[in-house]
Amino acid sequence: MHVIVLAKQVPDIEKVQFKKDSGWVDRKSADAEINPFDLNALEAAQQLKAQLGATVTVVSMGPASAESVLREAIARDADRGILLSDDAFAGSDTLATAYTLAAAIKKLGDFDLILCGEKTVDGDTGQVGPAVAERLGIPHLSFVSELTEVSEGKLSAVVETASGSLKVEAGFPLLVTGTKELNVPRLPTLKDKLRARKAEVEKWSASDLADVAEAARFGAEGSGTVVQGIAVPPEKKRKGEVLKGDGAAAQLVAALDKEGLLKG
Repeated sequence: MHVIVLAKQVPDIEKVQFKKDSGWVDRKSADAEINPFDLNALEAAQQLKAQLGATVTVVSMGPASAESVLREAIARDADRGILLSDDAFAGSDTLATAYTLAAAIKKLGDFDLILCGEKTVDGDTGQVGPAVAERLGIPHLSFVSELTEVSEGKLSAVVETASGSLKVEAGFPLLVTGTKELNVPRLPTLKDKLRARKAEVEKWSASDLADVAEAARFGAEGSGTVVQGIAVPPEKKRKGEVLKGDGAAAQLVAALDKEGLLKG
């Protein structure tokens, strides 16, 4: 069984800042890390490797620094890490990103299952996974919260929908996007981290995909959308008032009544 995991390097969303002049994310303002939702996909791949002897390949697209994502994946028991990195990929929206990732998967050849997080914390669109499946012409299951059974021929899962949970069964090849409820990712051991530091991370450029893709569909040129800027809403702070003295209780009642909180 061949399992491919799609993973992305993202900034620490709790610490990242925005450029005041444009509203763009200042990725240098915070440390980079692997997308948290992709860790659940990696954990699922780890479990399949242990249960079924699956081979796990992790693919990431990004700058040279994104190599750390692949080493993290190898530390989490991935067999192979491939980084798609080229100036030609810069400025990709979800359309161009999905096209590039799908091209890399086509180049890899036969596979059974593609796993990825339901979304990334920096883009938050949830579009790339399903779009990759569409490019490859395979079915997909989005918002999977549980893999109930996986064999060499089929997969049973719980999919979260707007109206509730749905139990489904599908055959391979298949793409699955997982939620945070899919599992609890394990931390790699020190031994695993040291092993990953010495492992080889393959780097593929646009020219490496020339036999399976059109260069005009990469990066900004191949993107169907353009982000003009990002508006950062002002942070709302709590309002408070301290009431003191003998009349504090009466003032409190009056204030609550004014807000309509004592009606009924």
